[in-house]
Amino acid sequence: MAKFSKKVIFIPARFGASRLPGKPLADIGGKPMIQHVWERAMAADMAPVYVATDDRTIADVITAAGGKAVMTRPDHPSGSDRVFEAIETIDPDHNIEQILNLQGDLPDLPSCLLHQLSATLDRSNADLATLVTAASDAEAALPQVVKAVVSWQDADYGSALYFSRAAIPVGGHPLWHHIGVYGWRRTALARFVALPPSPLEQAEKLEQLRALEAGMTIAIGRVDTAPGGVDTAADLAAARQRLTKTAKPAPTGTD
Repeated sequence: MAKFSKKVIFIPARFGASRLPGKPLADIGGKPMIQHVWERAMAADMAPVYVATDDRTIADVITAAGGKAVMTRPDHPSGSDRVFEAIETIDPDHNIEQILNLQGDLPDLPSCLLHQLSATLDRSNADLATLVTAASDAEAALPQVVKAVVSWQDADYGSALYFSRAAIPVGGHPLWHHIGVYGWRRTALARFVALPPSPLEQAEKLEQLRALEAGMTIAIGRVDTAPGGVDTAADLAAARQRLTKTAKPAPTGTD
């Protein structure tokens, strides 16, 4: 890890997704979805990349592609909880300070967003950071498109007030589409995972609400576009259409 001593990228992936079971292994253009996500993270060329998973088949896909996987318990309540187990496994001496958590259902994530995520955390004193982009009218009613309520300090930077699957805020304010990536300070992630799942987290099924309910701060960076997430069968079909047209060779799996 000499090249990148203070940062790491983790992609949490579990087999038993409630809406689309087995989706990390769903074929998109001849490759499992999790491999697409791993390739995007590798292309950022900013930190070592690991997949944290509870499924041996998912781990085998990544290692066969030249990547690194960490096996974790199957009972974690969120991806961030899974990432914490994995970071403690690979870095028990706590050399790594910044953890970028990239959800495993963003197969066409622009790699530059990981740089923007890290820069947002670096700019702030917040516990963690995430990204948003403007939500379209069509996205407003979709529960799989999470909306963020943001207090903006300037055009591209602010702090999170709330996240919801509902179309909020009402009253003509712009809606912000939350992108499922998180930049954590390691100490903040340790605090987060020590907390029980919160009432709002369980109601909305959004892990970041656990942090807000506990008084933790979330920095927000604004970006121009959102990658297409895969949460339903229709999302998967759309991702297949997009990525089949733009398939690229896999990178070599070196950190």
